[in-house]
Amino acid sequence: MRYVNEFRDKRLIDHIISNLRGFNKRDYTFMEVCGGHTYAFHRFGLPAIIPPNFRLLSGPGCPVCVTGKSLIEKAIIYSGMNAFVITTFGDLMRVPGINSSLEKEKSKGKDIRIVYSPLDSLEIAIKEPEKIIVFIGIGFETTAPGTAIAIKEAARKGISNFFVLSAHKIMPPAMKAIITGGSELDGFICPGHVCAITGSEIFDFIPNDHQIGCVVTGFEPLDMLQALYMLAHQLEKSDPKVEIQYRRAVSSKGNLIAKKIMNEIFEYSDEWWRGFGTIPLSGLKLRKEFSSFDIEAIYPVSVIENVDDKGCICGNILRGIESPDNCRLFSKVCNPSNPVGACMVSAEGACHTYYKFKKYD
Repeated sequence: MRYVNEFRDKRLIDHIISNLRGFNKRDYTFMEVCGGHTYAFHRFGLPAIIPPNFRLLSGPGCPVCVTGKSLIEKAIIYSGMNAFVITTFGDLMRVPGINSSLEKEKSKGKDIRIVYSPLDSLEIAIKEPEKIIVFIGIGFETTAPGTAIAIKEAARKGISNFFVLSAHKIMPPAMKAIITGGSELDGFICPGHVCAITGSEIFDFIPNDHQIGCVVTGFEPLDMLQALYMLAHQLEKSDPKVEIQYRRAVSSKGNLIAKKIMNEIFEYSDEWWRGFGTIPLSGLKLRKEFSSFDIEAIYPVSVIENVDDKGCICGNILRGIESPDNCRLFSKVCNPSNPVGACMVSAEGACHTYYKFKKYD
């Protein structure tokens, strides 16, 4: 199959590993920003074959992981209101709130439904006009255009019972927070799916202002190994820059239509991130012209301020300070069946990935 067999070719993998062994004069520490990269890296067994002087850290690129408890609490409150229907992607269902989760509330009879697209939520609103449909908009620049399209379509059709609870975030401010927070990184493996929308240019400030290299890559074994090679080569030449390994999907400018729609519906806002606190202008909220679709503008609710889970080091993991197996709760109290923190919930969460692929260690 095209783009599967080619990017899992053992001969090419052996060749790149051999080249990586040539970078043996120093240690390298790179951050895989995206949770999908963390998952792919361990799924394909790459930790076992890369040279020991290459170290990869997980980053804040799992939207479920960085989302705070206040979002869950707001959704739970809305689910208890008369005629309200909460719609969400499945991986948000089990994220712990303060005393409950969306999954637990659904088991109590609340009308909480899993959807695969914001347009699915809009379709529910059209079919059930007597209900108030609230879609939880979560994710980075990859999913924000989909939410924007649903809002624009709702406005075009005059749908008045469709709303969005926006928790969308953008990646560059979080990466800047990691750099300015004192992390000693040699480079970033940047998310290919984000850059398919935004273009690689959103990361230009990293080498320009901070002299740290970036490589935008895909999610196959050869993608990630080539990214390691490209980053190490930049360091050897003392030439930090943004390079695109994932050229089959990414350009420097990105998807101009998707960016136009996203910018038409959303504007930047300060947003809270697990492990970081509030990062200025790192979130996306609905513009004033579309505030009639903002559930918080129409039905405001009050919840407690966000706090990190007690005893859970998910926040440190998302900043690249610690790894899941440093946590005293990992695989004991905290596991996929009983997640204490958000990093154990999502398939892209570092703790979930480590549990699935490294527990046997």
